[in-house]
Amino acid sequence: MLGNVALSDQLEERLIEFAVKIIGIAGKLCKTFQGRYVAKQILRSGTAAAPNYAEARGAESRADFVHKMRIVQKELNETSVWLRVIAKCSLLSPELIVAVIAENKELSRIVTASIRTARSRISASASDEITMK
Repeated sequence: MLGNVALSDQLEERLIEFAVKIIGIAGKLCKTFQGRYVAKQILRSGTAAAPNYAEARGAESRADFVHKMRIVQKELNETSVWLRVIAKCSLLSPELIVAVIAENKELSRIVTASIRTARSRISASASDEITMK
């Protein structure tokens, strides 16, 4: 099934699934002051990547796409930190978050590669315009 789906659709679906996992993690955190604080923070950053990616897909230019993808990257980076905080504080057992940490790293690599590709296309496009003048 995924073979017939565009890579951008696949990435968006993975980001949505990642957000669902983050919501599950936040719901499992203890209801102490500390647990609620971490839950709110990880909910905010961990669920933001998918809608921000949807915005990037509708970018008005390559530069706009890169800008919006950087926001996706920042949200994934922040989520990574919160996942590590959860692990270090033993707020959840490691087996509940190890797969989510791995998915976060993989999504971050994909987003970084996408930003790099878009930036190189911007540079190539600018070089083409200079040589045409």
